[in-house]
Amino acid sequence: MRLTTRTALAMRALMVCAVNPDRVVRKSDVAALINASENHLAQVVNQLGQIGLIQTLRGRNGGFVLARPATEISLGEVFRRFESDVPFMECFTDDTACPLKGVCRIDLHLARAVEAFYATLDPLTLHDLVDCNEGLTAILSLAEGTRTAARLGCKRVALSRA
Repeated sequence: MRLTTRTALAMRALMVCAVNPDRVVRKSDVAALINASENHLAQVVNQLGQIGLIQTLRGRNGGFVLARPATEISLGEVFRRFESDVPFMECFTDDTACPLKGVCRIDLHLARAVEAFYATLDPLTLHDLVDCNEGLTAILSLAEGTRTAARLGCKRVALSRA
């Protein structure tokens, strides 16, 4: 399974917003931080705004901010929104050329597997990704001094990457 670039950019843009909760984040700043094309990022930001995950602000001091607290943004929701229009396999579409459509049972099992993937992400929030993550804060913070200084007072136990 491979996720789209749009999903990766969406998650990175949301993480920039979560790391900088008291700032209006500009597209150009995010593009520079996450090494992305501003044009591609603009499409992702537009979609994030349309689905209500960020609030966009126009004008000279414009940019975007999270529309909800990071604790209320589920990774499963983000992934479903960005991946749902991309069929996991050809047989997941109505206009498939597969001669086995209707008799092959793999699509039922794969649909369950894909849903299990999303269900695993449902309880995780954007907050879970950024909370007490000094390395991420150092990379994504827009505040001067924060990019090189670790946040103090974090007592959360680091999760193993098993």
